[in-house]
Amino acid sequence: MPVPLLERAPAKVNLTLRVLRRRDDGYHEIESLVAFADFGDRLSLSPGGALTLAVRGPGAAAAGDGADNLVFTAARSLAARCPDIVLGAFRLDKRLPVAAGLGGGSADAAAALRLIGQANGLVRDDPRLYAAARATGADVPVCLDPRARIMRGIGELLSTPLLLPPLPAVLVNPGVALPTKAVFAGWRPVAASATTLEPAAVAKLSSRDQLLQYVATQSNDLEGPAIALQPVIAKVLGELRKLAGCRLARMSGSGATCFALFSSATAAREAAKVLRRKHPYWWVRAGTLNSA
Repeated sequence: MPVPLLERAPAKVNLTLRVLRRRDDGYHEIESLVAFADFGDRLSLSPGGALTLAVRGPGAAAAGDGADNLVFTAARSLAARCPDIVLGAFRLDKRLPVAAGLGGGSADAAAALRLIGQANGLVRDDPRLYAAARATGADVPVCLDPRARIMRGIGELLSTPLLLPPLPAVLVNPGVALPTKAVFAGWRPVAASATTLEPAAVAKLSSRDQLLQYVATQSNDLEGPAIALQPVIAKVLGELRKLAGCRLARMSGSGATCFALFSSATAAREAAKVLRRKHPYWWVRAGTLNSA
């Protein structure tokens, strides 16, 4: 039997998120500075044979292994563009919470596309991979090459990768799911208060302090609508802001996962220990953003 091919599917964190407008087709145009964590799900592919998916891990039940899993969607989308492509058996180790604002399903789908590409000798910048990613979901394109970027449009317009300083972080999910559609439905336009993200300006943030100060000037426009649906998010943010060494606490994406940023990895690890003792039923993970 061939050795399975392996890919990481790292958590996506929206350090900032502005909602610019609601489009006529129901989607929303956004502007977001995205980073990726040094942890997430893992996906393997044994090439050849029928397309199948087996899911294990703590998030397996919520993710499911049925036809609506984005791994299937991505694989079929690429197969439609490459009729003779070899697929095979996927195994997903689901570690990230589901419907949590971390792009877990999108990261899994992007990892599936990278694995199929590897199995079939497709180069990483093959336009069919991007087309399949875009057809699978709004967050899948940015996860296809998981490096810090600015994303615009509905997620399909990406800056070049940004080499940003590593950010020690603690991520927390209180065990509630938030459907993206419901959160966006609660968004209402407000007067713009944040400056437009410019890749050239962000790329000049060479120190951790500079990056932290810059991110602090931005916001997540979906925090209010998410808290209205799940008030526990406000509690999570309050707990994070009380942690020793916390420089900034914010919700990621459409929630309900929140993150706190720290000046050192030691401070982040100690903060995570404190939260786990105080809230043993919350999902808590310390790690580093922009670690690649």
